[in-house]
Amino acid sequence: MTDSFERSDITLANWRTSPFSRYSFQHVAEFVPTAEIATAAGNEDPSPGTAALQELSLKDIDGSSIGVLTHMERSHTDHLVVMRDGAVIAEWLAENADPARPHVIFSISKSVTGLLAGIAAGEGLLDPDAPVAQYVPSMKGSAYGDARVRDLLDMTVDLDFDEEYLDDGGAFDRYRRAMLWNPERGDSQPETMEAFLATLGRRGHGHGRQFYYASPNTDLLGLVVERATGVRYHLYLANRLWRAMGAHGAASVTVDRVGTARAAGGVCITTRDLARLGQLVMNDGRTTDGTRVVPRDWIDDMRTNGDRQAWVDGNFADMFENGRYRSCWYDVGDGRGTLAAVGIHGQWLWADPQSRVVIAKTSSRPDASDDDATALEVTMLSQIAKAYETL
Repeated sequence: MTDSFERSDITLANWRTSPFSRYSFQHVAEFVPTAEIATAAGNEDPSPGTAALQELSLKDIDGSSIGVLTHMERSHTDHLVVMRDGAVIAEWLAENADPARPHVIFSISKSVTGLLAGIAAGEGLLDPDAPVAQYVPSMKGSAYGDARVRDLLDMTVDLDFDEEYLDDGGAFDRYRRAMLWNPERGDSQPETMEAFLATLGRRGHGHGRQFYYASPNTDLLGLVVERATGVRYHLYLANRLWRAMGAHGAASVTVDRVGTARAAGGVCITTRDLARLGQLVMNDGRTTDGTRVVPRDWIDDMRTNGDRQAWVDGNFADMFENGRYRSCWYDVGDGRGTLAAVGIHGQWLWADPQSRVVIAKTSSRPDASDDDATALEVTMLSQIAKAYETL
């Protein structure tokens, strides 16, 4: 397979670690159960290649100049797609990557789920201000018992949970065992995602007051969407968003032992379709041919609302100093109206309406979370988007 490992070396215990992730992030279904969202719908247009990227020189974090392609290699990029007005204008692909294979997008899945909630709200099936327990009664007695759906959407749940990606034997490991992303331990009791979520407690500061990033919130939002619509997550995604926005590639989502979708991090799609998702948001919820997919008022709300003070008081404020968070999307606070979706291990979706550029980036960065790498990526993506503004 590669000079450094064979497929037989990859297991459920190591599939998210380097160097194995170079393969497993594009072959998730070999390690975790998945539900199919879509099969490949047809051939993609030919790649424009890297010519437009080779002309760009970016300013590195230390002030020196660096080429875009050099940055792609050092940041463990698998596939980069630059789209403008719905057309791919530049593309870069690592040697190990297959552009036709779905790549796990980790927490960009949250932004997909946020759009699904907006579609359900537009159909009159979901009330963002309703209690979570109205849709998922099993959450009564947990931290979510008196939270609103809006608290899930905006990460303002008062939740006692730490996003510790390297946890071994604690709450986060238990969470990943429930989603079938980690192997069971000899002393562990198998449980479903919903059963795990129902055991979570509070920190004590109250709902709706501060941004506190916790993936279980969006997994529960996926359950809310299912119960509100009466349709399983992957089917609702397929019928209301994926086909409607004109996705071309295969797509899937990981599921637990009873088929509950990992709405916070298990969506797997091609990088070109990730760019199309960004274009949909850029177009205020419409496709390039004008078909309405996501309600305009939901996108407008994403652009104009989100509790700024909750963000400032939250645990991600350093990522976007002037940012906000609304309905599972980041307003990066750059004065350009840029919206972003972000996933661990270097997954990015960047939509800059001023330059009309969407950048989709899938990666297999060894570290799940790296503040310096995130700050660098914000700088790089911003420069790439601005570079095409005059075209």
